[in-house]
Amino acid sequence: MHATEAIVTGKPVARTRRRAGGLISPPARGQRDGRRISYRLWFALPAIALTVFFFGLPFIANAFLSFTKWTGFSSTISFNGLDNFISLSKLGILGHATYVTVVYAVITMLAQNVVALMMAKALQSSNRLNTFYRSLFFAPVLFSPLAAGYIWSAMLAPAGPINGFIGLFVPGFHFAWLGEQSTALIMVALIDAWKWSGLVTLVYISGLNTISRSVIEAAVLDGASAWRRFRSIEMPLLAPAFTFNVVLTLVGSFSALDIIFSTTKGGPGDATEVLNFAVYNQYGQGLFGTSSALSFMIAILVMITAVPLIWYLRKREVHE
Repeated sequence: MHATEAIVTGKPVARTRRRAGGLISPPARGQRDGRRISYRLWFALPAIALTVFFFGLPFIANAFLSFTKWTGFSSTISFNGLDNFISLSKLGILGHATYVTVVYAVITMLAQNVVALMMAKALQSSNRLNTFYRSLFFAPVLFSPLAAGYIWSAMLAPAGPINGFIGLFVPGFHFAWLGEQSTALIMVALIDAWKWSGLVTLVYISGLNTISRSVIEAAVLDGASAWRRFRSIEMPLLAPAFTFNVVLTLVGSFSALDIIFSTTKGGPGDATEVLNFAVYNQYGQGLFGTSSALSFMIAILVMITAVPLIWYLRKREVHE
């Protein structure tokens, strides 16, 4: 009957299910959307559970322990309010480690994004040669951060190949790149940038290749130079990739430890003692309460930086 009606009228007829006593109308759109959401929720539950178990609960526990007196020299844990933070501030550890962490993160973020954007423009076209270079520049991402740190520690040693190469042009050149307070922090930040620039480059290449060729061709026909096309067309359309990379590199650098551990161990002096290394030092001394306080400070730093930064960059995407 329904098939005949469809042929005669030329209009689709909604399918119905038959049961004893009459016909059942198809589910309403709201019911279908509700079922779809419930299915998605069930599929998301394992990820939610893992996130809560491995991130949520440890964060809550660490936040609580940050306000306790907990050491390896006593079997009791007692609440002491802000004493851990006050003690770290008086010792100059909290302020200095926070400052070093922020400077380190900013240098790393700028170096990664500037270099990665330049490499992305150079390797944007898909051909065999560019595929080889993309793989070559991505290789450091696969290295262990500790291995990368040890490699560059040897290369930047006073008797290492970097000084040897400079010595070809400046006879007698001898400089401890990782042993001077004026250069140590910059060098470890650049090592970190080198380690992860390949990943950031691939994100920018993907963003560049999503830009419509017709837009670029129209700009070329209008006489726009390569720099004008990049500044006025490609940069605005790269806003989503830019947001992802800036947040990833900046926030990720707040958790730096491996490369610093394998290059300077926080030195010379405390020139490269970032928050995570201060956490390591406090924990190694059996001061678990202050170690938790420093770790909590990293979480606070990430939140107060990432949330406004994401909001601002996403807002620029909307307006562009």
